Amino acid sequence: MNTSATADTVLLTDLYQLNMIQAYYEAGMTEPAVFEFFVRRLPDERNFLVAAGLEQVVDFLENLEFSDESLAWLRETGRFADPLLERLETFRFTGDVDAMREGEVFFADEPILRVVAPLPEAQLVETRIVNLLHFQSVIASKAARLRVTAPDFTLIDFGLRRAHGAEAGLLAARASFLGGFDGTATVEAGRRFGIPISGTIAHSFIQAHDDEVQAFLNFARSRPDNLVLLLDTYDTEAAAEKVVKLAPTLAEEGIAIFGVRLDSGDLVAHSKAVRAILDRGGLQSVRVLVSGGIEEHELARFVSEKAPVDGCGIGTSLTTSEDAPALDCAYKLQEYAGQPKRKLSEGKATWPGRKQVYRTYGPDGAMREDTLTLEGETTPGEALLEPVMRKGRRVGDLPSLESARKRASANLERLPRALRSLDKASAYPVHVAPPLRALADALGTALRGDVSPVLQ
Repeated sequence: MNTSATADTVLLTDLYQLNMIQAYYEAGMTEPAVFEFFVRRLPDERNFLVAAGLEQVVDFLENLEFSDESLAWLRETGRFADPLLERLETFRFTGDVDAMREGEVFFADEPILRVVAPLPEAQLVETRIVNLLHFQSVIASKAARLRVTAPDFTLIDFGLRRAHGAEAGLLAARASFLGGFDGTATVEAGRRFGIPISGTIAHSFIQAHDDEVQAFLNFARSRPDNLVLLLDTYDTEAAAEKVVKLAPTLAEEGIAIFGVRLDSGDLVAHSKAVRAILDRGGLQSVRVLVSGGIEEHELARFVSEKAPVDGCGIGTSLTTSEDAPALDCAYKLQEYAGQPKRKLSEGKATWPGRKQVYRTYGPDGAMREDTLTLEGETTPGEALLEPVMRKGRRVGDLPSLESARKRASANLERLPRALRSLDKASAYPVHVAPPLRALADALGTALRGDVSPVLQ
């Protein structure tokens, strides 16, 4: 599976994109257009979001083309005129992209990506850009929320099997690592992205044996490195006692038990009981790992009740972002042919023009406030959107996944404390600069018919 735009993915778009670009070409509307991707409002369960997915967007744009097979299929549908199909034979993305770096924390109304390209190009790429940025930002934000809840735990993505498709599972592994997780159980994510892979043992392995101790022995001898034994197939505490008795035999064979995993029941109570059994048996170095329906409120319970848990495997709640699975996001036209554009739809009005986000910090280094303003305006703070592509090609190398992960970690450290809470906090201040407000008001007046809609 390739996450770039190839002959296999170019038609991963909405029909209306193709409908529109045919009409644009027929009307001669090919002047530069500016589109921006942003989130209108944060879910109630989120005090912040983390930008992710830019690398896949750039790969998509750089490799965008229609294969002979795709063009043949489009021709067979009878939906599109020959002049459009002829244009699609040489269609490439030739525009510019500015974006926040992956791992950047962002808030409502802040564009995290801007596309400037001939209108048909900028329009066609909308669906896949939204698909890639939305999903990975959803998962990175969920992972970050889990990370700030349990900063000292080892967190592993266990979610491929519950993800909504193979690509979702693969990109969830990437986004969760970016958002602060330590590894994944998804093997392909290790090959594709270099993410540390981690895995233990299933209950079926224990059940396949007539004797639980023999199952432990067979697995230990087969997979002696970083050995983790699963305890809860039958009786969790009884299995822990068996591990204590088995440890000297394994030690004589040069096999050290790295950890044990608990996957059911009251994980706080079981972890405390198992920890006591292991400690009494001289296995103080053996780690206690847990899995099974864990989300951030359960993590918070582990912390508050001082559960002796060293790490967690988290699946469904992570890769589906179960509590907030979607963002109210949009990719909207902000300028065409040099003229600012504004949408006035009820509840969905946009801030027009090319914009930049500036961030300032307090004396303690914590984020203080952001300012949303027109590009080119002089505003105090750090500019968050940076050049990524020019004339259809990337500007230098993108930061590595590890660099993006470090950026996310640094950003989480600089979040105001209230925003790290699982409870809904007061919104982080994002101010709209006066020049942007003035432009929006003028456009609103013009578009309602009071004056000419053409602004200089």
